[in-house]
Amino acid sequence: MSENQHTFIPSSPLPEARTGIYTPFDPGTRTLGAGYRVAPQFKELPVDIVFEKDTPVQLRDGTTIHVDIFRPTGSETVPAIVAWSPYGKAQGTSASVMGVFGLVGLDNSVVSGLEKFEGPDPAYWCARGYAIVNPDIRGVVDSEGDSLLWDRQEGRDCFDVIEWLADQDWCSGKIGMSGTSYLAVSQWFTAAEQPPHLAAINPWEGVSDVYRDLVMRGGMPDAGFARQLQEGSFFGKNRKEDILAEADAHPLMDELWENKIPDFARITVPAYVVASYSNTLHTAGTFRAWRRMASEQKWLRIHNSQEWPDYYDEANVEDLRRFFDRFLRGEDNGWEATPRVRYSTLDLAGGDRTGIPATSFPPAEAVDTRFYLEANSRSLTGTAPAASAEASYDVAATPDAVSFITRFETETALVGYPKAHLSVEARGAEDMDLFLLIQKLDAHGTPLQAFTVPNHNARIHDVTDHGATILRYKGSDGRLRVSMRHLDEALTTEDVPAHSFDRVETLEPGQIAEVEIDLLPIGLVFHPGEQLRFVISSRNLLGTMMPGIREYVGANSGQHVIHTGGEHASYLQLPVLN
Repeated sequence: MSENQHTFIPSSPLPEARTGIYTPFDPGTRTLGAGYRVAPQFKELPVDIVFEKDTPVQLRDGTTIHVDIFRPTGSETVPAIVAWSPYGKAQGTSASVMGVFGLVGLDNSVVSGLEKFEGPDPAYWCARGYAIVNPDIRGVVDSEGDSLLWDRQEGRDCFDVIEWLADQDWCSGKIGMSGTSYLAVSQWFTAAEQPPHLAAINPWEGVSDVYRDLVMRGGMPDAGFARQLQEGSFFGKNRKEDILAEADAHPLMDELWENKIPDFARITVPAYVVASYSNTLHTAGTFRAWRRMASEQKWLRIHNSQEWPDYYDEANVEDLRRFFDRFLRGEDNGWEATPRVRYSTLDLAGGDRTGIPATSFPPAEAVDTRFYLEANSRSLTGTAPAASAEASYDVAATPDAVSFITRFETETALVGYPKAHLSVEARGAEDMDLFLLIQKLDAHGTPLQAFTVPNHNARIHDVTDHGATILRYKGSDGRLRVSMRHLDEALTTEDVPAHSFDRVETLEPGQIAEVEIDLLPIGLVFHPGEQLRFVISSRNLLGTMMPGIREYVGANSGQHVIHTGGEHASYLQLPVLN
């Protein structure tokens, strides 16, 4: 890619709230003894740990970055697990990270404070014969160079670090990667570069396409979280990529954005992928990467909570250790007998099921089933209505939405990929921003929802009533700017439409457009009498994914019309488990 497509702005120094106890630059090797506690609120170390701080590593272009290495004492060589992200390698004890733990309801004592934010804890892994490597990546804190956000350059940089680690006298030559969010995304890019000593990866929820997941979901310029990521991370001494300016300058899919999609066909290492239905930032990207990666040895676990509590849950850490013991330590521990897919179903009233085994996702028993929209009765029916009808709303009025409902008479589970096929018309406008939501209602018509985190106090209610979607699940959502409706034939499947986003096709007066819209993967159970409500609106029905993010407002005017029945039958396709 031509270098001049990137836009850079000056970085800022690491603020106090992001500074941890070990952030100040202080190269050298020391031993942290068993029983050591970095601060009173954190877990003490169960064993002696060698801490190599601010170790320089030179990348292939001459740039020097710094890594912190935590490893067991003794002369035995050990495998290493890399946690790659722009979040300062010593932020585990920062006020910012402690605040995040408080937000979701995790006690800081579940970790040692030596872990990178969203990464593996050295206290656990070093006690079990692994080294943990926390880099400050290119351009971050004291590392040289200019920062890039989720880019193939990161894969090349991490390749260099992995191969450097494999040459260290304490290393067995087997390297893995683990972590959530940014630490998951970096694994797609690194594995696609195929470093010879990368033996296994563990992406635990993360985007896999910056354009489709982060800055232009559904073709809408919704950069609220990208702004928080850009302004709240990548602190250092040089420049950082200005993803916001790039989104303005490159509104369509082009070479800049293609370079921010990993080459999934080149991801061939064993992979343990973790996903959820409820993370409106990560869900689509995690499932996309799972589908497209070429690894023959890949496992998927779909949990029913939020990634941070799930990542540090004791049972889940032990499960991950079995995976790494198999592929980084070579132990014959029966890991291959683990079901290739373990999925969950959400009840939203306390009856969730987890760890359901399957050979694929969606499970083989899931059947794509069409529920047709009927405008007059506002219902979802099993057969296409013969008569044409319209349901409409004025985008400036209340309600600025229409919905359709069906009631389930028998126990019904939906597990897989929903999509909507809609016939739509814009009156008084040449475009439409559409927001979709699949809601579960109880038998009395009350919407059901559930917290994904242990925190259920008054503050969490305040921030999740509208917004903070990763903390409270309200249903499967989707969105599309209708002028961006062109499908990418190479990526689209029968159950997951994928848009090319490389052209703008506005609507003519009176034109009825056929659009296909993907909604987030679903695992939802309906008991007899409970109902499903399908909502179509001109506004974001869920709000932002995290507190404090600027909410996107749809670019809408005039009237939206949904055509049903006759020649323009609209339907919601759902994966019904038989």
